[in-house]
Amino acid sequence: MVLAVIEHTEYPFARGALTSDGIQWSAETDTATPDIAVEVEKVAIKPPALGKLLEIEFGLTAAFRAVSSATADVTYKWQARNAGGIWVDLHTAVTKTDIGTTYIEETRSGRFAPVANFNAIPFEVRLIIQCNEANQGRAKIKNASYVRVKYATS
Repeated sequence: MVLAVIEHTEYPFARGALTSDGIQWSAETDTATPDIAVEVEKVAIKPPALGKLLEIEFGLTAAFRAVSSATADVTYKWQARNAGGIWVDLHTAVTKTDIGTTYIEETRSGRFAPVANFNAIPFEVRLIIQCNEANQGRAKIKNASYVRVKYATS
């Protein structure tokens, strides 16, 4: 028996000192070894009550660049998982070829239905990046990024 369907929204990324324009970014994360993924930031989403996960909406914005190379390729993807479980890709990996040294913002958004390994509350969300050149990939996450959860309590 379903008692209520609840929507819960969190803006879990890039917290810190206030800014004059309201835009905050997570700490910058750099890659080291070519073609090895690193985690930019991982957050836990914990709605105030437990229930059956019905739908998740994402609005996730990050910025990417090379540290000093004009020819570096940066690849990224957002992932989610049940707390402590196996990571599930929220989209196919995106490669920005010859990204350059100026930040490029990219947003991935939309609704996502629960799937195996990502179908329970609480859950985790993260961004991973990799670069084809050593010590060149750099990324950060924007504070406007959000996760909206729709779930049913019983």
